[in-house]
Amino acid sequence: MAGMREFLNGPAGKGIAIGVVALGLLVGFFSLRRNLGSTEAAYLSTDRVFIDTETGKTFTHTLKVGDMIPVKSPYTGKNTGVEAERCYWTKDGKPKNSPTFVLLNSRKGASEPTFCPDCGRLVVPLNPSAVVGAPPPPTKDEYEKQPKRKKGQDE
Repeated sequence: MAGMREFLNGPAGKGIAIGVVALGLLVGFFSLRRNLGSTEAAYLSTDRVFIDTETGKTFTHTLKVGDMIPVKSPYTGKNTGVEAERCYWTKDGKPKNSPTFVLLNSRKGASEPTFCPDCGRLVVPLNPSAVVGAPPPPTKDEYEKQPKRKKGQDE
């Protein structure tokens, strides 16, 4: 024990002790930050993909308290950004991993249904994700062949 005390009182021992304490503080800081900081769910709830109603271009925006929708678009400088719907289908009715972001016609003030520009399938508000084995949404041709619905049934 006396040898350890002599070593720690020397210049090399003091340097090592300071390094160990600094490393411990650094590990403690990152541990607290990871465990008490924002979660992935918090980021997902605030970091969203928007689409400019005038240009059709997508952009990400972090929602803050007090933000109003539509949000300011970086493309027009005006409040023309609305949340984009995600379509996870392919033209042949198979699920895909990365979404196509779609601007709903209703968010542009139009009343006709919206079809994905990539796969041509119906996109609705809060569009459900694609599921393997589930039937895909109808294409425009399939949708138009269905019996007419009363207004508001498919919105």
